[in-house]
Amino acid sequence: MGQHLISAKQLSRADIERVLDHAAALERDSPTDRRSGTLLGLCFFEPSTRTRLSFEAAIKRLGGDALDMGAIEASSVTKGETLADTVRVLAGYVDALVLRHPSEGAARMASEFVSVPLINAGDGAGQHPTQTLLDLYTMRENVGLDGLSIGIMGDLKYGRTVHSLSLALTNFDTTQHLVSPESLRLPRGVRYDLEAAGASVQEHTDLSTVLPDLDVLYVTRIQRERFPDDAEYRAIAGEYRIDAATLEDAKENLIVMHPLPRVEEIAADVDETPHAKYFEQAKNGVAVRMALLDLALDGGGIFAADESGSLADWNEGADA
Repeated sequence: MGQHLISAKQLSRADIERVLDHAAALERDSPTDRRSGTLLGLCFFEPSTRTRLSFEAAIKRLGGDALDMGAIEASSVTKGETLADTVRVLAGYVDALVLRHPSEGAARMASEFVSVPLINAGDGAGQHPTQTLLDLYTMRENVGLDGLSIGIMGDLKYGRTVHSLSLALTNFDTTQHLVSPESLRLPRGVRYDLEAAGASVQEHTDLSTVLPDLDVLYVTRIQRERFPDDAEYRAIAGEYRIDAATLEDAKENLIVMHPLPRVEEIAADVDETPHAKYFEQAKNGVAVRMALLDLALDGGGIFAADESGSLADWNEGADA
């Protein structure tokens, strides 16, 4: 498991700093042939813009190339091929795999069937560890990573970017302020992991009570596609929204981040403030994923195995 990146639980402080330091070096030097001849497989069972394209840009900037499985509708998945068989076949064509799948636990299951490095690019409402690495890179470049008060607002229940980030932040000296409706609080399992790691965590329903103390405000959209009940989504959509006026009480050096895409949770007038860092954050995805791929392709196994969770819900013969 050490060669795969499945969960933020695998990320130690040393792991994170190694990736971020390497990203900074690659961003400065901009190598063009470091991974010449390398093929990266892109296996996306869910829509993606930033993650898929930044991985493709990353491997090409390293001198390699990407092999994209393409639309699921045009693949053998429509004939009933299992996820296990799909990744086994693709792993025979490439040097590393990036997988996004709508089912939580899919990346962990898939990693058991491949001998090349597999990177989780999002598994349902589970984890998104590479997003977390670029989030941390953005924070470090702007405000550092220790001694911070960090607000995480929006959909904390279904938001896989939040689950990964909150776990990774336990490696640093931070206080996490979780701002959400009662119905979208952080899942009990993730909260248990934070408590077990000794994290300083406070839950709120109102941003205004903590905004003046924050160094970072990480906003997430209310994810309609994650809701089992559309009526539940409609009841709270747009409830947690910020604009330039909202930030008048914020610290001068507060940074506002968002994994994107945004819908209505950040007004366009925030883009013109010095707080807005979400487009810089998206750009950082290329350098960070370059670093991650470069280290993973060395074959040394830079991450600890993630032994948590269970594959009991997965059946090798089940449809992907």
